[in-house]
Amino acid sequence: MKKLLIVIDVQKDFINEKNIDVLKRIIDLLNSNKYDDIVFTKFINSKESIWYKKLKYEGCLTEEGRKILIDTKNYKIFEKKIYSAVSDELEQYVKENNINEIYLCGFDTDACVQKTAIDLFEKNYNVFVLKDYCMTYDIYLHNTIITNLKRLIGEDSII
Repeated sequence: MKKLLIVIDVQKDFINEKNIDVLKRIIDLLNSNKYDDIVFTKFINSKESIWYKKLKYEGCLTEEGRKILIDTKNYKIFEKKIYSAVSDELEQYVKENNINEIYLCGFDTDACVQKTAIDLFEKNYNVFVLKDYCMTYDIYLHNTIITNLKRLIGEDSII
């Protein structure tokens, strides 16, 4: 059984006083040796994006804001311009590395983590959300999304 940990968007513009403790937990998780492989995602925003144009979201527009705040230790980084980490490139990576289980952690629970979990589930991957290693800007919203994910991808997929 090969396990992949996907560390989603642990970037400067996503970190605040409400989720900094989760970032520290993720660092501990990376050092746990529980996973056969680890990859990171990095959200790239631009002034041409729908996030900027429609939502007026200015996060991750600069290199400084996009900076991953964890030592990636030469693990692969998948850049993305959408909520989901699922891409042809990621799926090829999973296939080439004979990954059987995919574990998710990172930011934000209500956006990129949730969308990635649902997309992987719908593509028949064995996906797990590490609820204590994800967060959003609000603990109530985080808990609501975790409850929703239990319904959408299965209670046994939330650990």
